[in-house]
Amino acid sequence: MLKIRAAAPLAMLLLSGCVVGPNHEVPQTALPVKFSEGSARASADVTLAPWWTAFNDRRLNGLVETGLAQNLDVLQAIERITAAEASFEAADSAAFPQLSVSADHQVSKTNGSGAQRTRDSDTTNTTSGTLGVSWLVDLFGQYRRSKESAKATLDAAYAQTDVARLTFLSNVVTAYVDARYFQERIAIARKNLSSRRETLELTRLQLEAGAASRLDVVQSEGLVNSTLAEIPALEISFRQSVHRISLLLGLPATSLLADLQKGAAQPYARRSVNAGVPADLIRNRPDIRAAERNLAAATAEIGVAEAALYPSITLSGSISPTLVATSAASGSATSWGFGPSLNLPIFDAGARVATIKAREAAAREAYLAWKQTVLSAVSEVENALVAVSRTRQTVSALTATVRSYEEALSLATASYRDGASSLLDVLDAQRNVASAQANLAQAVQQLANGYVQLNVAIGGGYAWDGSKAVVASR
Repeated sequence: MLKIRAAAPLAMLLLSGCVVGPNHEVPQTALPVKFSEGSARASADVTLAPWWTAFNDRRLNGLVETGLAQNLDVLQAIERITAAEASFEAADSAAFPQLSVSADHQVSKTNGSGAQRTRDSDTTNTTSGTLGVSWLVDLFGQYRRSKESAKATLDAAYAQTDVARLTFLSNVVTAYVDARYFQERIAIARKNLSSRRETLELTRLQLEAGAASRLDVVQSEGLVNSTLAEIPALEISFRQSVHRISLLLGLPATSLLADLQKGAAQPYARRSVNAGVPADLIRNRPDIRAAERNLAAATAEIGVAEAALYPSITLSGSISPTLVATSAASGSATSWGFGPSLNLPIFDAGARVATIKAREAAAREAYLAWKQTVLSAVSEVENALVAVSRTRQTVSALTATVRSYEEALSLATASYRDGASSLLDVLDAQRNVASAQANLAQAVQQLANGYVQLNVAIGGGYAWDGSKAVVASR
């Protein structure tokens, strides 16, 4: 009998070390050795690189630094971390014994009237209390899997905060690039408007001298008015971009308008980017890390569901002292009890097995979501590499085009003044210059946005201030 009594606690201890359900393994998927337009050289920790400083724009640098501290999406993500931490602490505490204390005090007396008056009782004071303790022995790892799931969910919340930071960087720099593009377009339109007004005045003078027709004047006026019509739409787009930046910084819409209206050159991406190799994305992209942690949480939930198939033992006990006092006498009593209770699932019409199947399907879905995230990241980098490479060629060609058309306009204007060519030559040259300048500004914008997309696609810059969200082991 002594051997049996000694073996029982040992058996329970061994069972409490048993954990059912699959263990999470780092997911795998086939990836190419290199990007189609990249090198086979792995990148460094690009999460620490402030890539937007390549634009050499102090105002942009200030917007980024300010926005990372007060962007509302980032702040909401931080609050979700707090909620996930609380859930983890709740899951962790469930594995420990639960202790509760209750107390009660009651005053009672029986009063009568007439013949019953002689039976009046003394006032009775009854004080009682209960100290209870219970502990569910985690025989098959239900609580441990729950804690594992909560820990993975907390990791995912930290990763989602990094996703919010990276998304902010993408949005604010892109909005700034767009704002400067529209400012450049407005400047080009006003410069062309000035040139076309000069041509209109020259044409009117030549009309008075008999060297031009009314048709020439009307054509010049039409070109002036069409240029005037372009500017309001560009101003609307500029203001909308500024308002978008203000929202990203958590400010009222017009907070930055006066500052950004001062103007600056278009951001131009001259620095090359080492995109690394596809495998680097798994380390650097926070959305991939979040997807992997969601998979870990889903895998742990399978173990929680499987543990419900097995028996559970709860150890519980209580001590209840009671004190009764009257004017005539007083006394006390103490009751206590301790013992295990066994819960053995026998028949539930397949509910527990169905729950396991649902959790397994959720884990498979989480793996597919992780794989999709990885492949989407590779595709984004490939697209950005092509965009930057090809757009850089376009910018180079359009820069030469603008120079050629500007020279052609100068020659056409001089020839028209001398009467050696028609107004049509000047108007055509002006249209060519305006179109080429607009195309160049758009190409510079696309190059800058491609540079932004490439750095975001490789997971760059969101931890540039050393605030990369990493959860310590617990």
